[in-house]
Formats: sequence, C-alpha cells, structure tokens
Amino acid sequence: MRGMVRELCGCHTTMPIDDMEIIEDLARHLQWIADASQSDAFIDCPLADERTALVVAQAHPTTAASLYKTSVVGQFAHFHNEPAVMFCLLSGKPMLGSRGTSQEGIAMQQNVVPIRSKRGSVIGALILESDISKHIEQERNVERLLETNEQLGETLLSLAMSDGGMQSLMQEGIVLFDDRHKVTYTNAQALHLLQLAGYTGSIEGSPIGEMFDGQLSRIATQDHTGVFRSEFQTRHMTLELKALSLQRNHRIVGGFILVRDLTELKAKEKQLLVKSAVIKEIHHRVKNNLQTVAGLLRLQMRRTKHEEVRNVYLDSINRINSIAVIHEMLAFEGLETIPFHDVAARIVKTIISSSVKPDQQITTRIGGDELILSAEQAMTLGLVLNELVQNCVNHAFVERSTGEIEVSLELLGDDGRVRVSDTGVGMRGGGAHSGERKGHIGLQISETLVLENLGGTLELSSGSLGTQVDITFPLRRMNGEQNDCHY
Repeated sequence: MRGMVRELCGCHTTMPIDDMEIIEDLARHLQWIADASQSDAFIDCPLADERTALVVAQAHPTTAASLYKTSVVGQFAHFHNEPAVMFCLLSGKPMLGSRGTSQEGIAMQQNVVPIRSKRGSVIGALILESDISKHIEQERNVERLLETNEQLGETLLSLAMSDGGMQSLMQEGIVLFDDRHKVTYTNAQALHLLQLAGYTGSIEGSPIGEMFDGQLSRIATQDHTGVFRSEFQTRHMTLELKALSLQRNHRIVGGFILVRDLTELKAKEKQLLVKSAVIKEIHHRVKNNLQTVAGLLRLQMRRTKHEEVRNVYLDSINRINSIAVIHEMLAFEGLETIPFHDVAARIVKTIISSSVKPDQQITTRIGGDELILSAEQAMTLGLVLNELVQNCVNHAFVERSTGEIEVSLELLGDDGRVRVSDTGVGMRGGGAHSGERKGHIGLQISETLVLENLGGTLELSSGSLGTQVDITFPLRRMNGEQNDCHY
C-alpha cells in the first residue's frame, strides 16, 4: 500500500515528500481504523482542480459488512458526488454525520476529517462510511407510526362529533376536550354516568381539570401526552377514567376521556375476596379438626401395650396427617392447585420421625420435576404416598439398621409419575401379581385409590436390592373433568 500511495500522489499531485510520508503513515493504520469503526475507510487527496480529489487508500472492515465490492483506489471523487469530502478539503473543517448513497445504492453515513501537514495545510481527508439502511428504515417506520397516530386521532374526533349513533352503542362514556382542555362533547353514556356521579346542568364548556374532584388536572396542566388512568370513587359507584391527549404537528389539539362504570365489577371482586377468605378459613378449620383427631388417636396409642394395636393407631394417624397437610396448604396459600413436591417432603418427614426405630438410620431423598396438582389429586396422591412410605418403613428394613427411601416426581407430557423405591429386603415372590400382594393392606389401599380416584396405574417390582412402585396418572381428565376424592 505504501508504494501505491506514493506513486498515486507523485503522479497526480504536487505534494512534497514529507507530506506523502504523513499520508503513507496513516494508510498503514487504515485497516485498524476500519475495523474499530466498523466502516469503510478511505484517504482522499486534493488535486489541482479544487473540485476533484483522488482516492489513494482504502480499507474494508472485517468487523462489519462493507459497502463496496471492489476497490476504488485510483478513482477520482468529484464535487457533485462527494460534497462533504470536497468541503472538508477546501475549508479544513470536519463533516460529521453527512448522509448519502454508496455506489451500490446503499444508504450510508459519512464522517470526514481533514489530514494536515506539519505546516498546518490540508493535504487529504480521512473518510469513514457506514451502512445505515436499517436505521433509515426504522426512522421511516416511526414516521409512518406518527402519521397513523395523527390520522387515528382525527378519525376518532370526527367520528365522535358526527351525528351517527355509534357512540350510543358504546358501554364507555366519551368526553372530548379541545386544546384549551374544555369539554366540547359528551355521548349519552357519559352524560348518564356523570349524572349518577352527581353532576348536574351542562357539561360542555367545563374545564376537565375541575371534573372528578380534580383528578384530571394533571393532564390539563402538564401537557400530558401519555395515557392517564385513574379511578373515581363516589359513595355509590366507582368509575374508571382513561384520558389521552391528541397531537398534530407536535401540538396538542385536544383529546378524549373514556369513562367506564366499574361498580358491578368491584362488587364482584369484593364478593370473590370474601368467598376466598371463607374457603381458606374452612380449610384451616378442617386442618385443625384433623390434627385434633390425630392428637386423640396418639393419646390412645400411648395407652396400649399391644404392638399390633399401636401400629394400627400409627397408620391411622399418619393417614389423617397426610390429609391435614393438603388442607393446611390450601388454607395458607389460598390456591386451587398444590405443588406436590412440598406435600411429599412433609409427609415423608412426618412418617420417618414417628415410625422409624431409634436404632435405625433411614435416609430419604425427594427429587425430580415439580408436579402441580388439583386439590383432589394431591389429596389422593398424598394418601397413596403415605401408605407406600409407611410400608417401606415397616417392612423393607426388617433387621437392618440402615436404608434409603427415594421419592421421585416426573412430568411425562400430559401424565405425571411418582416413583417410591427403597433399598430394603424386597417382597416375597417379587410382588408383581395382585395375588402376591394379599396381606399388604397398604398396597391394596394404594392400588384402589390410584385406579378409582386418579384413573391411573400402579406397577410394582421387587427383588433382593429393594422394592420400586411406579404410579402413573393423567394430570387432567379428558374435557377437564376431575374425579371426586373419597377418603
């Protein structure tokens, strides 16, 4: 590049050697400048004809797309094609942000700064050209949006002021105001709502800042250009206010206010809040009653000296506590669905703390996906989980001091799966057939609940390394129907 710069300058200009060296030195750094600025970079030098310059160096950016497919080094730049370059060479002043079109017809932005000799004279121009076609398109989109907004505002104004009957069909009241923020029009619904709110006499000509206890004064005094929302409360009704100023040529020409009656909606919201509070209180009381029953059973259990009777009491207490867990979550969360991971954790913790022998070390692990279940599904699955974990504690670790119980939750498309496994001694015969499960009342209860209440299946496998039970069930019934839970 160095030899070409000197050759071009020597052939076409009267530039002295020391000025050529300045141009050559800058040309050596031109590629770095192009990459850093993500622009095509050029060096133009002036000719004897003050309206013409010569391109002596060029660099395509490697960090962005170039505006040029071929080299333009050695070509002439004329005043009518490159006015910013020629102005910079003649005046010695930079030209920044100038827009133009490349040889390929792409919109570009051009920044031009003068190159000076040691004596201060202008010996060239450094030119950076970048593609701004996307920026231009965005500007055009904004212009079209502003134009559409103005047309929409004019249409709304003309429609509202027409003699047609569309306004009377709208549930919202319409109040129009002019550039002085005075009411110029109200439809029938707006007049009706204003009268219910206590306004009498003529509304037209009234300042909007004095309406609705001054709530609209903000839009009237601050040239508010966004959508203003507020609620106006009277003794007997609640109104929603939406106000918008309309502009034309960046000047507010008026606007409109939409008035909507929210009285009935607010009343229904209040009823829902009351019902929700009542339902939560019911769940809370059911939970308390269940815990009371469990407490009474625990007192009876402590009085008995028979181990078999004690186990029956303990199983019943754990079943009651499993149901109480669901009601407690419904009472405090106030939701119609239950995250079952939390339920499983609490049930397992309760059984381990109450049933594991003092000399045993049984560890538990709960993992997998989060299953979000309806209250009915969670209630049934909680009872099933209670039976299965209780079976693990009672039968899997006979004459063993250590063991592990794992509960895994898995989401399978529209189905859910709960797996309970242990590292115990296993079941005689593997337990694969229903006949082999006779005598295991917990398994029989679990299988019945899964089949009838969840519409699912229970699969069991057992061996010397332990027992595994898989429960698969649809998360939602067909057509969104749910079976009732019976317990």
